[in-house]
Amino acid sequence: MADETLLNLLDDVRSKTLKELQNLDDTHARWAPPNLQNSCLWHAGHAYVVTEFLTLRGLKHEPQIPEGWFKMFSWESNPAHISPESWPPLEEVVAALKAQHQRLRDVIAGLSPEQLDGPDPGNTNRTIRFTIMHGLHDEARHSGEISLLRKLMSRCFVVRSPAAF
Repeated sequence: MADETLLNLLDDVRSKTLKELQNLDDTHARWAPPNLQNSCLWHAGHAYVVTEFLTLRGLKHEPQIPEGWFKMFSWESNPAHISPESWPPLEEVVAALKAQHQRLRDVIAGLSPEQLDGPDPGNTNRTIRFTIMHGLHDEARHSGEISLLRKLMSRCFVVRSPAAF
């Protein structure tokens, strides 16, 4: 039987991330405040990479991470060292997040309680369920960073905010 709480968490977190990215063009998606380097685009790509990696690693499935994205968006990345022409358009990242949502939802829905409660091979002190939840929690935090960047942009220059949720 599917873990409805985990599926609800996935749906809620991902829908909020996607809502924060609405009405954002590439120029504003790439903006980062002075002395910071993480843009809305970076946070969106980071959400994809971390959620993908943490959900699938423990299940021994190969993560589907587009070429170049791990270097660009992972926890090891440094956006200041990525050339401007290397970044994908926001539209591409949003499309990947939408496709990933359904794909990971199908994977999680197919997991038994025994699989979810099994140890994560990457950290045997944690269960698969905990690691998936941790990835979604990380995405929720980065969605909050996107929200904060949107607020900063609206105070510094004109950017439409996404519709209230």
